[in-house]
Amino acid sequence: MTDPNEQFQRLEEKLLKAIDVFKQTQAQRRALEQDAEKLRLAMKERAQQISVMERELIALRREREDIRTRVDKLLKRLDVLTSSGSEG
Repeated sequence: MTDPNEQFQRLEEKLLKAIDVFKQTQAQRRALEQDAEKLRLAMKERAQQISVMERELIALRREREDIRTRVDKLLKRLDVLTSSGSEG
């Protein structure tokens, strides 16, 4: 049979160890929650940046099409001028 004081001491040591593990776990949980919040904010910022870039891309594509149309019209005018100039 073991001494009750010894049993109490072992129980106390186990409780202190459990408390330390609990504190470490809590600290790790808080750190993970902070990391998760940082990642959420970063994702939100990236999503906003992507949205801006998508709008810019759409605008650039429209501008490119407008320029193509204008260049095509100018080339047709040049064709008309050069073809009527070579006939005469």
